Amino acid sequence: MSATETNRLIIPAVAPLYRSTHEIVETVLRVVAGVCLVIHGSGKIADPFGAVQMVEGLGFYPGVFWSPLLAVAEFFGGILLTIGLFTRVAAVATTIILLVTVYFHWVVMSQGFSGAEKSIIWAAVTLFFVSRCGNAHSVDARLKKTF
Repeated sequence: MSATETNRLIIPAVAPLYRSTHEIVETVLRVVAGVCLVIHGSGKIADPFGAVQMVEGLGFYPGVFWSPLLAVAEFFGGILLTIGLFTRVAAVATTIILLVTVYFHWVVMSQGFSGAEKSIIWAAVTLFFVSRCGNAHSVDARLKKTF
């Protein structure tokens, strides 16, 4: 946080707190998002062909190709986000999936915003990591390589 940003704070005394916690809070967001994707994708990875009808219902043919790809992207994408390895690649894949779920809930299921709300929030979170990549608390940082 620069001196200009500190001067704009209503309570400037909190600037050191913000400076010292932004990296760890960003890491917590990445880890929580990744773990949630792993948990959500675990059912799909256990039955990778279980979503064939659903993906074909969205127009993704053949479902026997897209259903396992969905399972892998959610489950392993979540693992990669959690540890911060290939963070942008994992975030791009999961953002695309989440945007499709926005379409599914909003348009296909006619649930509107209330049905798509969680997917919109999660897509915004994963999009953040498309932009930011992993921070100092990631495998990407340890490898000193990013996409």
